[in-house]
Amino acid sequence: MKSPRLNRLFNPRSRRCFDVAIDHGFFNEHSFLSGIEDIRRTIDVLVDANPDAIQLTVGQARHLQSRPGKMKPALVLRSDVANVYGPELPEAVFSRMIAEPVLQAVQLDAACIVVNLFQIPGAPEVTDQCIQNILALKPECDRYGMPLMIEPLVFQRNDKGGGYMVDGDIRKILPLVRQGVELGADIIKADPSTPVEPYAKVIEIAGDVPVLVRGGGKASAEEVLQRTEALIKLGAAGIVYGRNIIQHSKPAAMTRALMAVVHDGETAGAAMKFLR
Repeated sequence: MKSPRLNRLFNPRSRRCFDVAIDHGFFNEHSFLSGIEDIRRTIDVLVDANPDAIQLTVGQARHLQSRPGKMKPALVLRSDVANVYGPELPEAVFSRMIAEPVLQAVQLDAACIVVNLFQIPGAPEVTDQCIQNILALKPECDRYGMPLMIEPLVFQRNDKGGGYMVDGDIRKILPLVRQGVELGADIIKADPSTPVEPYAKVIEIAGDVPVLVRGGGKASAEEVLQRTEALIKLGAAGIVYGRNIIQHSKPAAMTRALMAVVHDGETAGAAMKFLR
């Protein structure tokens, strides 16, 4: 039964989820470390701001889970590590899963486990590895009652984007999201489309599986809040943001502003009060 963990993940008032991802250090990229150099301090700041969940790796989850008391964000555990985010793709690309990921998630009292589903031009072997990871995870998640979050991620060509750049083409996002659902996702974590308006099709294609929207590239606070407001209105079940929070000059205030949009239905303009 997965409902007890899902109940910890989704806010009881809005039935939406706000997950802050700070698992970037897993991927061996210097630029990803900005804002999380001192991971314990980052976690302290986020816990005080009180999002629904914080996404961490097996090596850093202890900084959240060792905190006393029950009033803290739920843990979303990252299960896979990849080498596909740099300015140049290496000769051998991979997406590898940690050993016994669901058992480790249970031992860490995680509320959910997350795994990638990459679509990278010129690297079909990584998609194959991702699918194998998911096929192995699904029965174990069902066995232990662990919700499975699948993260369909469509990349631009590496030489076009100059490194890790998502592709907001709705025609590419839709089939990959649907594949994640077909593979057994309990939650989908997907990129926003460019423009945002067609995103209602992503919600539709996922059926009864809730869709959390990734943060996308670094943007201004106004743009992030406006995009979030639009996505929630289109039916998104929440958000999973990382760099747009932790690299903001006021990460706690940015968290509270986004929570007002996601959980309280405030407009982006009204939520800006938290940042002034």
